Amino acid sequence: MEEQDTIPKVPQLLWPTLLAVRGLGGSGSVKEIQAEVAGLEQFTDEQLAEMHNDGPRTRLEYRGAWALSHLKIMGLLDNSGRRGIWELVGRGGEITEAEIPGLHRKKLREQRERNRSRRAETKAEHVEELAEAAVEDGADDWRTELLTELMVMDPAGFERLSERLLRRAGFINTVVLGRTGDGGIDGQGVYRVSLVSFPVYFQCKRYKGSVGAPAVRDFRGAMVGRGDKGLLITTGRFTAEALAEATRDGAPPIDLIDGEQLCDLLKDYGLGVTTTLRSVEDITIDADFLRRI
Repeated sequence: MEEQDTIPKVPQLLWPTLLAVRGLGGSGSVKEIQAEVAGLEQFTDEQLAEMHNDGPRTRLEYRGAWALSHLKIMGLLDNSGRRGIWELVGRGGEITEAEIPGLHRKKLREQRERNRSRRAETKAEHVEELAEAAVEDGADDWRTELLTELMVMDPAGFERLSERLLRRAGFINTVVLGRTGDGGIDGQGVYRVSLVSFPVYFQCKRYKGSVGAPAVRDFRGAMVGRGDKGLLITTGRFTAEALAEATRDGAPPIDLIDGEQLCDLLKDYGLGVTTTLRSVEDITIDADFLRRI
């Protein structure tokens, strides 16, 4: 008997995703939006942790990204402004839930027609491929490739990479401890802000899925008696419970860097990621000029 799919399909995620952006004040990052959707839909830990194929994305993250792309096709969301930020456009702030299915079908049908006119080889059941052809959604491709490479790194190599990243970010006296009995602390460094400096302990977790609140609590426990500043770095993502635990009242705060942020930092500091700038010509034909000749 075929196992039941407990993860909502893309059409089922359209309305919750739109509500999530509204709830965030009209704009938000992919991570913020997907966390809001998870809260609205009350997804279980099992649903949040279920991987898409072999990772590094979960199935909800994968389908959630497609929901954003489809809402862009529908003219309700757009990410062409600040990179990585999605915002309400058009009727995104006023459309009703009842209108969503009809508009979705209409826009995908129009997209199919445009693809046929360009002789694209598409099939009606592959609506995700249609969206991919229409939406510039390749921004995460390099992150997926990078996270895959990070997952196959030697554990000690990943710790050294984290050490180099912190140095580039302004830490001094950064060192990987690499000793047994350190209670999950992989390294330490000193971060200076103007005239003030303080020690920071860090832990590196190479996860394909979600990092939960217990990992944050365990790391905080390992820091007892050593310092109050901790940095938890992972290739995965943090659950809503982990995010809440990291800033829980009465406990030393733990700063969190998830896989998406880690990729962006490695790109910003040029560690294992090379960015090549390209110039693109925008050419417009002046038909009126040609007709006047």
